[in-house]
Amino acid sequence: MAPAILVTVVVLWQAALTGYAFVVSGNVADKAARAAATVDSGGGRGAACRQSGGENLPDGWTARIDCTVDGDMVRADVGVRVPVLFPGGVDFPLEIRGRAAAAKEG
Repeated sequence: MAPAILVTVVVLWQAALTGYAFVVSGNVADKAARAAATVDSGGGRGAACRQSGGENLPDGWTARIDCTVDGDMVRADVGVRVPVLFPGGVDFPLEIRGRAAAAKEG
């Protein structure tokens, strides 16, 4: 009976990590888009986007952070990798995407 309980706990924990990856991707995308929207120059937007996104990414998590300018909007596209059992170790080959946009300021 113990192996069945252990497998169930591991599966539930992995499901929780996958769900949290959705929360993280949305939050990082939102913070990155807002940071890039406050920068005046075009070249500094990408750096501000990646820096802010990286600062808001929890320790041990990996992500791809891209920002683009579309007219008066700055769009952030974030892909968070889902860790296997605990962050900082091996990641599944699965990327949870989050997207956000913010109006350029100034």
